[in-house]
Amino acid sequence: MIEPNMIPNLDPNPLPAPFWVFKVLLVVTFFLHIVAMNLMLGGAVMAIAAKWRAKDTSYGTQAFFDIARKLPSLLPATITLGVAPLLFVQVLYGQYFYTSSIIMAWPWFLILVLITLAYYGFYYVSFRSGQQPGKSGRVMWFSAILLFIVGFMFSNNFTLSQTPSRWSDKYFSDPSGWNLNLAEPTLIPRYLHFFVAAVAVGGILLVFMAMANWKRDRAYARLLLNLGGKTFMYATMAQMVVGLIFLVTLPRDMRMLFMGDNALATALLLVGVVGGIAAIFLMADALRKENLRVAGYLVPGILGVVILSMSIMRDILRDAYLKPWFRPEQFTVQTQWSVFPLFLVVFVAGVILWFVMLARFGLLGGKRAGARATSPDSTGAKQS
Repeated sequence: MIEPNMIPNLDPNPLPAPFWVFKVLLVVTFFLHIVAMNLMLGGAVMAIAAKWRAKDTSYGTQAFFDIARKLPSLLPATITLGVAPLLFVQVLYGQYFYTSSIIMAWPWFLILVLITLAYYGFYYVSFRSGQQPGKSGRVMWFSAILLFIVGFMFSNNFTLSQTPSRWSDKYFSDPSGWNLNLAEPTLIPRYLHFFVAAVAVGGILLVFMAMANWKRDRAYARLLLNLGGKTFMYATMAQMVVGLIFLVTLPRDMRMLFMGDNALATALLLVGVVGGIAAIFLMADALRKENLRVAGYLVPGILGVVILSMSIMRDILRDAYLKPWFRPEQFTVQTQWSVFPLFLVVFVAGVILWFVMLARFGLLGGKRAGARATSPDSTGAKQS
């Protein structure tokens, strides 16, 4: 049960646009944020994997620093693209999000400290390009672990914001603000669902880098392609297992939304499963044939559709959790037609500009770092 007045009253200020507009913007901006986050966090994991798993030490070091130089740009991109969905969450679900943030206030505040330290770590590693990894490898581990903790804090807050029935017990048992939502059965599967997805997308980052280096150094590009492609396949397989566990841990009425009770939710789940399986088989075939078009264009395209489907499913699940208390019809709407079209134009232009900057900066490609390794294959590539 919920104590009286435990859920704050709805903000009396009217929405400046229809409710559905904010819902669409929330899903779209979260999708953009999660793509950037996956590239950043998955990239950190792949840098570590390249350092420790690559058979050729020189190429492994080269891949480590090639990835490391991209992370100081991917982290602020993740933060910047995360501001918009966080603001839309506050507009639509502020009374729930603010309350859960207060209950776990200190862990939530620590996120800023952890991100800052991880940011410094990424810059430290990127400035050591051309040297032996040494201490850089440990710093990369340190930054990655800090970001894993940040993701865990986010999962705690958002699961807590969706379960107001637990607020009273948590707050009155410990009003210090050091609470987490560890008793939530979906917390760990939900967190792993995001983490494993990041590793899969990190594999795609290496595929993009392989495409950028294919003509310049075929041997190095093959290492990137195989390491990235195989990581993507194995992580996607693991993601399906984690997703199944996440689905099973949901309360029955919410689980059944994705098992036939809600046509849209069920269709989106099928898109995710079929898309994931198709991406695995296509990547396997692309690796066997060294088909960069399939590995670098078709598979990421399918992956984008899957991530978008999962983003919509996440929003459906949140509304299902909050159904006893959340009523969209309670919002008053006073559309500001004088600025709303301008907002949409600026928003679309900003998204386009972000992708242009991504391409111009070479975030997914870029020059190699470290010493050039020599091999018969790379020599042949140069001569051709």
